[in-house]
Amino acid sequence: MNREKRAIMRSLMFVPAHNDKLLISAAKSDADVLLLDVEDSVRPEKNKQVARDNIVKFVGEGTFSNFNVFPRVNDRESGQLLKDLMQLTIDGIDGFMYPKSYTGQDIYFIDKLLDTIEYEKSIKNGTFKLIPLIETAAAVLNVQDICRASKRVVAIAFGCEDYVTDIEGVHDEEGKSIFVARSLIAMAARANNVAPIDTVHINVHDLIDLEKNLIIAKKLGFEGMLVLNPKEIELVHKYFTPTKTELNEAIELLRLAAEYEEKGIGVAVNKGKFIGPPMVVGAKKVIKKYENIEK
Repeated sequence: MNREKRAIMRSLMFVPAHNDKLLISAAKSDADVLLLDVEDSVRPEKNKQVARDNIVKFVGEGTFSNFNVFPRVNDRESGQLLKDLMQLTIDGIDGFMYPKSYTGQDIYFIDKLLDTIEYEKSIKNGTFKLIPLIETAAAVLNVQDICRASKRVVAIAFGCEDYVTDIEGVHDEEGKSIFVARSLIAMAARANNVAPIDTVHINVHDLIDLEKNLIIAKKLGFEGMLVLNPKEIELVHKYFTPTKTELNEAIELLRLAAEYEEKGIGVAVNKGKFIGPPMVVGAKKVIKKYENIEK
């Protein structure tokens, strides 16, 4: 997986890796990516080794062979990161979600750590990808550097609850307190050809509110969303998958653009709307995304 040909990332579901029951349930879900958690949801600390052992066991048995698997490891200050990476750099793991990414230096650090581990294990360099988690004011302000710090970075994800706590704000129902951060994260990701992943929806049983957030996320340019519960996945996929109507409109737009270009007409018009180069680029992206998901 590289930036040019990355995995489908519409839904990225957190699963506490010390919990066998939840791991088995996750294997039956339709999530695109499983974020097998060794960090915040794993308590007390002694369960972190249980989580690591579980990941090795389940992955080794092929339980998650139909998924992209990105364990969320512990941060560089935790004393657990080296244990996480040494044990989890195995076949069947695509990469790692790295929390508390304050600056590009944090990502550079884990990138070089992975370089060393891959070398020591005779694994091809660059095998394991990274998804930095943007969850502080510093991370939002440094998001460009975080995206550029390593070629391993295939996506960045927003963690709104930690961010709101960090800025001493209020997570209001309208999402005003996180709107600027969401916008900056989406823009930085797209500017650096990585996938922008929107924050979790805390009220997992309120699917109406989830849909409101998905509408905003799609408008802002997000490619997927962090998920806490399998019941959210169907709706998340609905908004991050091009519809047949969008596909047909994209195909028709490209047909008209080609027809007008062949006739030597400078500006094409479809249903009262101008068809310019940006619309052509957008249509091609819709078709490519649809085809990738169908595969």
